[in-house]
Amino acid sequence: MSLPFGVYRADHVGSFLRPQAIKEARQKQSADANTADALRKIEDTEIAALVRQELANGIRSVTDGEFRREYFHLDFLKQVSGVDVVGYLESTSQGPNGFGPPRLVVKGKLKHDRPIQVEDYKFLAAALKETGASDATIKVCIPSPTMLHFRGGRSSIDIESYPDLDPFFDDLAKVYQEEIQALYEAGCRFVQLDDTNLAYLCDAKMRADVAARNEDPAALTRKYAELINAALSKKPDDLKVGIHLCRGNYKSRWFAAGGYEPVAEVLFRHLNVDAYFLEYDDARSGDFAPLRFLPENKVVVLGLMCSKKPELDDKAHIIARLHEAAKFCPKGLEQLCLSHQCGFSSTYEGNDLSQEEQWAKVRLEVEIAKEVWKDA
Repeated sequence: MSLPFGVYRADHVGSFLRPQAIKEARQKQSADANTADALRKIEDTEIAALVRQELANGIRSVTDGEFRREYFHLDFLKQVSGVDVVGYLESTSQGPNGFGPPRLVVKGKLKHDRPIQVEDYKFLAAALKETGASDATIKVCIPSPTMLHFRGGRSSIDIESYPDLDPFFDDLAKVYQEEIQALYEAGCRFVQLDDTNLAYLCDAKMRADVAARNEDPAALTRKYAELINAALSKKPDDLKVGIHLCRGNYKSRWFAAGGYEPVAEVLFRHLNVDAYFLEYDDARSGDFAPLRFLPENKVVVLGLMCSKKPELDDKAHIIARLHEAAKFCPKGLEQLCLSHQCGFSSTYEGNDLSQEEQWAKVRLEVEIAKEVWKDA
C-alpha cells in the first residue's frame, strides 16, 4: 500500500536537541523586544542548518526541530486567547517522577485571534526550498487539543466563562479548525498532533486519578476522540494528519506506563487521522495486540527506537520487533513505518545524549528502514 502524504518508512516525531547557541540565547531572553528579535535570528540560522542536517542524515519529513519552543505544548497553547500558563518546572513529591510542569489554565473564552504557527511554517518552507530537495515534505507539529484539559480538568477552566464544558470543547475545536485552515492556506499539507493524554489514559494510576475527580476514564477517552475529530472536521482532504502518543519525555524521563489496550479501539477505529506515531521502545508500552484494531487504510509509525538514551538500539532486535508487530496488522509490514518513541527534545533542555549520538541514531533508523522496506 502507498503511504499517506508526508509519512515515510524512516520517520521521526519532530523535535531535535537544541544547539548551544539557542540555549544560550534563550537564557538571555527577557521582555526586551531586542532580545526576542535576537533570539529569533539565531533560531532562523539554526533551523536552516537543521533542515540540511535532516536531509543529509536521511530524514525526508522535515521539521524545525521545535527549536522555537521551550515546551512542546505550552508555547503553542498559551497563544490561544483565553489561555494562561501558571507555575514553573520544579521538583515536587506530588508529580510523576518528582516533577511538576507548568500548568495551562483557561481564564476566559477561547479564541483564535491570529495564526500561531504560520510564520514558523513559512520560514521552514523557505529553508527547505533553498536546499533544492524535491523528495522531502514539511511536517508541522502542534499539541493535541486534549493538552488544554487533561491535567487540570474542570478545575483549570474558569467557571464563569464555561459553566458547562461542552461550549469549552466546541470553542477549543474551533480554535484548531481556524489554525489548521491558516496553515493549509500557507501551504502546509501535513500536521502532527502531539498527545500524551491518550497514552496517560493507559496508565492504571492516572486512570484512577481521573476517576478520583469524578470522571470516567473510558468516557474521557471517547470525549477526547470527539474533540480531536471536531478539531479536524473542516480540514481539506489533501491535508494529512498524524497523531503522536507518548508517556512523557522530559530530560530522558517518562511519566506513565501501560499498554494501549484501554484506548485501542477508540484510537484506531474512531479517530479520524491518517497515521499513528506510537511509543513502543520498551515494556512500558505493552504488547502489539492493540494493533489488531488498525483499519486497512491507515498506518502506524512504530516508535521502537529510543531517543532517551545515548546507546544505539540493537538493529536485529528492532527488525524482529517490526515483524512481530506486523502479525497484528491487516496488511502486515506495509502498514508500518519506523521511528524513535518520541523526539529528542520535547522541552528545550533535551534528552541525555549528544548531538553526535542523536544523528547516529537517526542514521541507524534509516539504515533499518531501507533493509526492511523496498520503498524506504
